[in-house]
Amino acid sequence: MAIEARYKMSQARLDDLKKELNYLETVREREVSEQIKEARSFGDLSENSEYDEAKTEQGKLYSRIAEVQDLIDHAEIVETKEITNAVSLGSRVKVRCEDDEEDEEYIIVGSQEANPLEGRISDDSPFGRELMGHVVGDKITVPAPAGDLHFTILNIEKKN
Repeated sequence: MAIEARYKMSQARLDDLKKELNYLETVREREVSEQIKEARSFGDLSENSEYDEAKTEQGKLYSRIAEVQDLIDHAEIVETKEITNAVSLGSRVKVRCEDDEEDEEYIIVGSQEANPLEGRISDDSPFGRELMGHVVGDKITVPAPAGDLHFTILNIEKKN
């Protein structure tokens, strides 16, 4: 028996996925259908690059629809309002990197919402896993290819 994957995410992320799915299944599907219809009008399909491109685009579209539907079907909404003062999903965490004395701030999110360039770190990432459950003042060590990194947790804020 296969174990179903669960995707941890906020309600806002789930709502965004539902909007995207609706757009893909309505507006975008009509656009691609029109591209195929137009390409067919050019004649011989065996030498019709526009038709090939439109069919490729249709394949990408159906693949994305299936992916988004799977995310929605297996979403696990994580409540970010926690009574504890420990790091959890939805926490905004300020840390000091002890190796270079730099302060950094991150939001801990589910893997589907992660975007390190925007400071959104997955709870499944090595750094996110190390932060989970710790409180202000705790020191953590994160293994990295270039050697262990050392951090001190300076502040934790919960989403309201």
